[in-house]
Amino acid sequence: MTVPGAIGTLRYPAKSLVIVTGLPGAGKTTLLRRLYGMDGTERVPFTAGRVTVIDSQQSRARWDGRLRWAPKPVRTGVVFATHVWRISRGLRVGGPVIAHNRGCGPRVLRGFAWLARRHRAQLHLLLLDAPPEVALAGQYARGRVVAGATFTRHRRHWRALLDRVRAGDPDPAAGALVLDRADADRLIGIHFGDHQGLAVFGG
Repeated sequence: MTVPGAIGTLRYPAKSLVIVTGLPGAGKTTLLRRLYGMDGTERVPFTAGRVTVIDSQQSRARWDGRLRWAPKPVRTGVVFATHVWRISRGLRVGGPVIAHNRGCGPRVLRGFAWLARRHRAQLHLLLLDAPPEVALAGQYARGRVVAGATFTRHRRHWRALLDRVRAGDPDPAAGALVLDRADADRLIGIHFGDHQGLAVFGG
């Protein structure tokens, strides 16, 4: 589903795991920082009321400089495991969780769906759709550029997911929503409460 026109807020059920995904550099971290007032120095998940906000950058900061001895695949694996563990812990606490995750391959999404079910929550996807050249520019702007082969793999998974969602198939999530950069800029809030099913849009 794509958001039509202007956006005010998104509303999800109280027991939700919302995964914000998109190509590296698409603006996921920027969106979460703007909506929740984070400054980028966080090393642990950020709490806003009952909502737990988890950016993978928090886990990278947690391990920054502590795994220099390890090969890059090991460092990447440790950071991702920490990120997933924090998402699981946030769900276990009982409140809604909104989390950044750049990976959108089928196995990763099925893993998040399993985590949500385990904690009796709904999985929802919020897809930030930025053209590859815009996402690549975003990587250079933040000073962290992924390897060419990695970016190509992300593009392949992203295109497959985007095509499925636009065709009406959010599986394995309960719902999925596509935002382009202009839509994301107009978003002013994400709220959780007594809502069922897909996200509800309102001013």
